[in-house]
Amino acid sequence: MALELRNQAVNVNEIVSNHGTERHHLMNIVRDAQDAFGCVSGDTAKAIADAMGIHMVEVEGVVSYYHFLTRKPSGKVTIYLSKGAAPSINGVRELTSVLEEVTGSKFRKSGADDAVGLEWTSCIGMSDQEPAALVDGVVITNIDADKAGSLVAHLVNGGDPKEFSTETGDGKNSSDRIHAMVNNNIRKKGEIIFGDRIVGDAIRKLVAMEPSAVLDEVKNSNLRGRGGAGFPCGLKWDFCLKNEAANRYIVCNADEGEPGTFKDRVLLTEQPELVFEGMAVAGYVLNAEEGIMYLRAEYEYLYEYLLNVLNKMREANLLGCNIAGMDGFNFDIKIQLGAGAYVCGEETALLESTEGKRGEPRDRPPFPVSNGYMGEPTAINNVETLSAAARIIEKGADWFKSFGTEKSAGTKVLSVSGDVERPGVYEVPFGITLAELLREAGGENAKAMTVGGPSGKIVSSADFGRRIAFEDMATGGSMVVFGPDSDILQIANDYMEFFIEESCGRCTPCRVGTTLLTRHLEKIRAGRGTKSDINYMINLGKVITGMSRCGLGLTASNPVLSTIENFSELYDGLLTGEEFVPIHDMDLAVRIGREIANFN
Repeated sequence: MALELRNQAVNVNEIVSNHGTERHHLMNIVRDAQDAFGCVSGDTAKAIADAMGIHMVEVEGVVSYYHFLTRKPSGKVTIYLSKGAAPSINGVRELTSVLEEVTGSKFRKSGADDAVGLEWTSCIGMSDQEPAALVDGVVITNIDADKAGSLVAHLVNGGDPKEFSTETGDGKNSSDRIHAMVNNNIRKKGEIIFGDRIVGDAIRKLVAMEPSAVLDEVKNSNLRGRGGAGFPCGLKWDFCLKNEAANRYIVCNADEGEPGTFKDRVLLTEQPELVFEGMAVAGYVLNAEEGIMYLRAEYEYLYEYLLNVLNKMREANLLGCNIAGMDGFNFDIKIQLGAGAYVCGEETALLESTEGKRGEPRDRPPFPVSNGYMGEPTAINNVETLSAAARIIEKGADWFKSFGTEKSAGTKVLSVSGDVERPGVYEVPFGITLAELLREAGGENAKAMTVGGPSGKIVSSADFGRRIAFEDMATGGSMVVFGPDSDILQIANDYMEFFIEESCGRCTPCRVGTTLLTRHLEKIRAGRGTKSDINYMINLGKVITGMSRCGLGLTASNPVLSTIENFSELYDGLLTGEEFVPIHDMDLAVRIGREIANFN
């Protein structure tokens, strides 16, 4: 054992020396240790802490926080099966029993001795081709019983997950750098994000423009954030610019974790140069020299490909020093991989993670525009927002405003999945109705759909005439469609379990409130609910929304509140006529206890 630990310490020292001992490198060091040893055990954590000169608690804190970092191995190789609304529609529940049968393992109960471990994970950005899974970072899509059996046999025989299938997806997914069985499923190309262009045009346009003129163009375009919040992009850059500092940073939020969304995955696959050019445009405006793309762990299969794109842009003088021949325009980009945490989509949690810490949201103020990455002013924008900013510089604010509505300029890229004939990505002008989108996707018989994922709203057919726009139905892009046979309250329950799983646990309204909401929802679904439960859930939902620290808590009650609002008849049909029924069923508990004790 002592020899094993010494060898491990040497390996850890090598990993640390590859990155450096600065505290903000901890995430990358821990990720590399996980890849090398299959987990980050206590001994590994201590070796990392000793090599970096920090306390072991700091290492353990990071390891315990992220979904894909583990203290103990779950099988010699682990299948992370995606769960949620879209996977359920496509048969993931049936697939669960198949995988347990062929592996001989149980979900979340696998150990180091199991040949193949089984773990659940939240949406991996493949809702248009579910059921899907991650195996050592390799994406496996459209899994049925036959494919599950073949995959397990391949892994048990020591096969590399990368070599499991020779099939690759469309577009650049089939390139040597990606080589993934992922399909883009681009169903509708608009003129802004997917319009024809020449790489570098946005950057070359900067040569004849002062930074202030670029900022004015973005402001005049009325570009609002595409991640869901809708904050004006130009205003955010202006706020950041007005904070005097030695350094400013541009951060691209590519942590697309909202269940049902996958548009950024497609943009990063087919249009990465456009995204990086948008970051360079922001860098030019803010006189920033460094940009950081925070890439979710589920998209690690794109990492080497994106690094290669960056290298090619440097070779073309589109990144680096004196970009496009402009003296003093120095800007470059690095990519920071996450490790699995939905809350890191919140900008301050993302910053914490980028600095190598637990991805817990910060108290605000101060805001990132004044105190962001490493304490410096930082502009954080979504993948789609930066892509749109680059196009605005290419074609002009007036051109951009010729699409959409008066208050919602441009187009919106939507991820459509669920009970539709044509799941995939749709770039549509703002102002399109939900009904029009459903016709495009082949989901005219829909009973309901989520607009904006679990953090948005579950709406009924009564709302299908509403428009996708900031002044009506705002959305980050997740659109999951549910057919006439869907169990809407089961969907709400699944979404609530997602929020319980993904809550960072720091604040009580979110940590405790989501669990209480779910228990009362389950009580109603079991036929034991009363009108008092409905009132309790509405009031509790308002408390969670009003008192939580970050965006996750602010929206975590939406699955319950929106279904109470839009599907009240489903709740009413399950309520008992009694005035009050306790949430704990004592008779059921005794019955279960007797069965466990085999007491007749």
